[in-house]
Amino acid sequence: MIPQLDASSHPHDGRRPAAPKTLGADIAASLVVFLVALPLCVGVAAASGVPVELGILTGIVGGLVVGVLPGSSLQVSGPAAGLTVLVASAVSEHGLGMLGVIVLGAGVVQILLGATRLGTWFRAISPSVVQGMLAGIGLVLILGQVYPVGGLEQPDSTAEKFGRLGELATAMVTTPQGVAGVGLAVAALLVMTAWKKFVPAPLNLVPGALIAVVLTSAAAALLALPVEEVEVGSLLASLNPPTTTDFGAVDLAVLGSILTFALIASAESLFSAAAVDRMHDGPKTHYNKELVAQGAGNAVCGVFGALPMTAVIVRSSTNVQAGGKTKLSRVLHGFWLLLFVVLLPGLLAFIPTAVLAALLIQAGWKLLELKAVAALVREHRSEAFVLVLTAVTIVATDLLIGTLTGLAAAVVKTAVEVSRLSVEAEHADDHVRVQLGGNATFLRLPRLLDHLERLPEDKHVHLDLSTVRHLDRACHQAVENWVVEHRRNNGSVEVAMPAGTG
Repeated sequence: MIPQLDASSHPHDGRRPAAPKTLGADIAASLVVFLVALPLCVGVAAASGVPVELGILTGIVGGLVVGVLPGSSLQVSGPAAGLTVLVASAVSEHGLGMLGVIVLGAGVVQILLGATRLGTWFRAISPSVVQGMLAGIGLVLILGQVYPVGGLEQPDSTAEKFGRLGELATAMVTTPQGVAGVGLAVAALLVMTAWKKFVPAPLNLVPGALIAVVLTSAAAALLALPVEEVEVGSLLASLNPPTTTDFGAVDLAVLGSILTFALIASAESLFSAAAVDRMHDGPKTHYNKELVAQGAGNAVCGVFGALPMTAVIVRSSTNVQAGGKTKLSRVLHGFWLLLFVVLLPGLLAFIPTAVLAALLIQAGWKLLELKAVAALVREHRSEAFVLVLTAVTIVATDLLIGTLTGLAAAVVKTAVEVSRLSVEAEHADDHVRVQLGGNATFLRLPRLLDHLERLPEDKHVHLDLSTVRHLDRACHQAVENWVVEHRRNNGSVEVAMPAGTG
């Protein structure tokens, strides 16, 4: 008789791993994600022009609130570099007090989108538009963060950022703050690059960004460098809940910001989910549930007046690579952030703003994805055009206009590509047979009319449209008008229309 194994000990019984087997892996992964998230939460907040505590608070909510909700298992949420430009613009235009209203409103919109099962529609957005959006954000992020490196305040508008580059270059080489800031930023970038490439496992599980921040902050303190450092206050004192006055001041511009925040944050979160799902073999993301979870997190952040959140690919991929197995790893990362900001907030005051700027410059560089752009240029010129147009328009105007421009260009490109029309003419001594195929739409009307107007009037014309898949009203009328005109000029014509066409 074959002995029966206890089901709980069988390694392939299809059950979820027992808690003792995953607990250690989740705790270890949560610590690594915490170490990655901490400097990024601070850097994103500083770049957005809000107190750094609000960035950490968003990270805490991303772990403790979104982390426990259904949707995704290993994806980690928090303040994202991709929303920095949007937040800074909203704070500059509407004030810090209105940030909570905007984020809360965006969260409610996301919940409604998920509850009405519209989350999967975000997967239909052209990848070239998304790449262009991220590239444009990356360019604006880099352009803005070079100013803190040089010891200068970041200008408000893109035009000013370009216009003051000469002043920035001079400050970087002539002022003590500029020289020190450039030195620290370059050192931080070199440490992050070298740590990832040359440090062997398991040491490379420690984030290179954290090592760079620790080493450069220590160097700045020991050498007493004349650089600006992060200003840190109490987490409770930094809370920025919206008031009834703020809600009463909502206008069309604020509603536009709410919609923009919701759509951009949702797209970034769900595209991140698609990427993270390819990294692991665990349960895949339920898009509508994930959208509701992201909305709940943003609603909570809005109540506290904190930064908006998205699922963040850097933290999520770190979670997977560090061995996270269940939701516990992302929940615990939020707990570690809370513990740090309660017990050790003073450590943040040693971080130079030039170092945080360097972290965000690296984040902006990653958003550019130059290798992917180069491959797209080689393989799909039209897709590359949409990408570049989106990115350039974002830099020249703003995130919403640039993204909408990219979407419009993608729709036009698709319409042109889909509406392909073939025209084949066979000439005989006494007649001409013209065969049309594909889709006859108004986009191809000039080509269709050009072919028809060149047909001889002294031959019988057999115009066969029976194999045309789609004949729109513009082309239908154009064919009918040409037939009437051809017969008026004593021409002979016979037309076979598509099935079902009146």
